[in-house]
Amino acid sequence: MTTFAPILLFILVFALLLLGYPVALTLAGGALAFALACAAFGLFDLEIFGFLPARIFGTMSNQTLIAVPLFVFMGVVLEKARIAEQLLDALSELLARLPGGLGLGVIFMGGLMAASTGIVGATVVTLGLMALPNLLRQGYDPKLATGAISATGTLGQIIPPSIALVLLGDVLSNAYSQAQLAQGVFAPKTVSISDLFAGALLPGVVLVGLYALYMWLTALRHPSRAPRPSSEVTGGQPRSNWKLLRALAAPLGLVLAVLGSILAGLATPTEAAGVGAVGAMLLALANRALHREVLGEVCRSTLKTAAMVFFILIGASVFSLVFRGLGGDDLVHELFAAFPGGQLAAVAVVMLAIFLLGFVLDFIEITFVVIPVVGPALLALGVDPVWLGVLIAVNLQTSFLTPPFGFALFYLRGVTPPEIPTSALYRGVIPFVGLQLLLLLLLFAFPNLATWLPELLYS
Repeated sequence: MTTFAPILLFILVFALLLLGYPVALTLAGGALAFALACAAFGLFDLEIFGFLPARIFGTMSNQTLIAVPLFVFMGVVLEKARIAEQLLDALSELLARLPGGLGLGVIFMGGLMAASTGIVGATVVTLGLMALPNLLRQGYDPKLATGAISATGTLGQIIPPSIALVLLGDVLSNAYSQAQLAQGVFAPKTVSISDLFAGALLPGVVLVGLYALYMWLTALRHPSRAPRPSSEVTGGQPRSNWKLLRALAAPLGLVLAVLGSILAGLATPTEAAGVGAVGAMLLALANRALHREVLGEVCRSTLKTAAMVFFILIGASVFSLVFRGLGGDDLVHELFAAFPGGQLAAVAVVMLAIFLLGFVLDFIEITFVVIPVVGPALLALGVDPVWLGVLIAVNLQTSFLTPPFGFALFYLRGVTPPEIPTSALYRGVIPFVGLQLLLLLLLFAFPNLATWLPELLYS
């Protein structure tokens, strides 16, 4: 019974999540109830809960996690102040002469929004509202249009500064320390969020390039699926290159300032997030788009998202404490160590499990429930933490896009005209899922794709 107790706890919490109960309350309440039941049979020592206040205090006083509400604030300001819409118009006009120019503009816009908002749901809905009507009006194939928007909307999972990477980096940092301490290393190495940002940058750029290449080749081979714009669609007289560059300069400068300061080591992610939040407000003020109503919406949206994240963090602390108290970390380590095929086989099994869980759980739930369970065991096998983090981020992005349960498809369905069937969304996204799986295979075959830049910058 002792051996199976951690497995039963995981199954209980997973079942409660599938029933739709709130994540934070499920993690904390399910773990507490299970611990009390085990304590009645002598399988759990209740004195372990004495560590809980220190764990919660450590979570709430974590300086790194302050970046979460600041990055959310930055992204919501750019969305509410219509800066993202202006950027999309400028990109589309700049690329209009290329085959699939409007589609390419949407893809590059998705990459830029990923580097500013980092929130998949917000990016998919924003692109769906802004870009989908233009794509359909220009005569794009609905499958290609919805597939491109769904795929580029999920780039916020992998392109820094991503909320997913911030949370994943914090969890992996703790898991890496646990793995080294369990091996008797009392001066452990650390892995930072900056390392993960640097590791994810090149794969993110490669993925945007793969999307753009697919759109360009599709427009070349099948012009009817991605026709060139007419004067009625583009609004007649094009703007000068100088006006286009000026429309692009401010938001691009903000993204480069935030990401560049992190990668150059000039600022921590939290400091850079503060710069991004202030910069987004200045851009909104310059556009005369920041007034009391907009600021109120931004603050409410930021407060809701930040409260949700930290509430789930506290629940996850309770869950991981009970799981470790039941010997779950030792059990997982033994299972992975016994896998035939060693390190790569263990990573492949975990990637498959995360991919499947991504159909039914949000990335925050997977980050705080699954990664603390499997992370220390994988890292104890010698898996590079940056490579593992990038693999997980790309994997979650793929699962959120895969029919029939991909969250990005549900987000887009809510803003898609009713005459476009759901089957068109599913069929349109399949080529982009294939490109993401190709990136996963490239990461397995060439781990340096994720580890080269962090080693170059921080070695």
